Amino acid sequence: MTPFPHFVEVDDTLLSARALMVEHQIRHLPVKDHGVLAGIVTDRDIKRALDPDMGLPPKQELSVSDVFVLEAYVVDAGEPLDTVLEHMATHHIGSALVTQRERLAGILTATDACRLLCEHLRALHPEGPADDVA
Repeated sequence: MTPFPHFVEVDDTLLSARALMVEHQIRHLPVKDHGVLAGIVTDRDIKRALDPDMGLPPKQELSVSDVFVLEAYVVDAGEPLDTVLEHMATHHIGSALVTQRERLAGILTATDACRLLCEHLRALHPEGPADDVA
């Protein structure tokens, strides 16, 4: 999990959200509405919205509110990791917003899950890599 993740406000522009993602090399941003967790916006959401072939109505400047996902996967920090990962895999979800006492505490991404699995496998087999990949 990445603690204290960067986030955007619902009325921020898509270009500013994209710039934050590029600057910090991230693909998911929690979205807040006046400080309250409201959803998530991904680099894919932004790329689709900025693609002229998507047919979105012309607008002076799109905001996060135009494209963010309201139904983000939100879990409590005490939720067992295997339960969270199983839900993410079953539902093809790339990230989970982690809360503690109903406040944003972090974000767990598929990349974080891969990193955890790598650490676990290396701890199980300190002598070197396994022969099989799958």
